Amino acid sequence: MKKTLLFGVLAVLNAAIFTGGCGYHFGSLAHPQLESIAVAPVINDTLSFNASAVLRGLLTERVTTDGSLKLKNQKQADCILYARITDVSYKASDYGTDPFGDDTFLANEWRCTVKVEYSLIIPGRGKPLISNRVATGKSNFLNGPDMETARLNSMKQALFSAAKDIISNVTEGW
Repeated sequence: MKKTLLFGVLAVLNAAIFTGGCGYHFGSLAHPQLESIAVAPVINDTLSFNASAVLRGLLTERVTTDGSLKLKNQKQADCILYARITDVSYKASDYGTDPFGDDTFLANEWRCTVKVEYSLIIPGRGKPLISNRVATGKSNFLNGPDMETARLNSMKQALFSAAKDIISNVTEGW
C-alpha cells in the first residue's frame, strides 16, 4: 500500500518536473501586454431591431466568461473592441408541401446568418492590433405560431455564435 502511494507521488512529481521545461503553461493565451478590454458601442448597418445592443451585451458577457481579460470602460482599458454588424439575413433551408392539399412548397425551417466586422484598437497606437476581421454566426429556426419571436431568438443565437468567435480570436488568435 505504501509502495503504490509512494510510486504514485513520484510519478506525478516526475511528470511535473519534465513537462515544466517543454513550454507548457497555465493561464491566459491573450496578448501579454493586454490585461483589460472595453467593448465600444456596436454599430448596426442593418435593419434588424436592437441587434447592436444584443451583440454588445453578448460580447461583454463572453469577455467576463472567458476571464482572460478584465472588462473596463473605454478610458481605463488597455484595448478597445469595435464591432459593426454588416448583415443579418434569413433564408429558407428546408421545404415541405402545403398541408391543405395544394401542391405548393412552404418553408419549414429558416436559417439566420449574421456577419460582424470587428477590430481591436490599443489607444494611442496608430495601427490596430487586430484590423477588420469578419465573424459569422448562424442559427436555424422552425415555422411556428409566432414567427417574429422565432426570428428574433434566432438572430440572438447567431449573434452569440459570432460573439464567441470574436472573443476567442481576440484572446487567443492575435
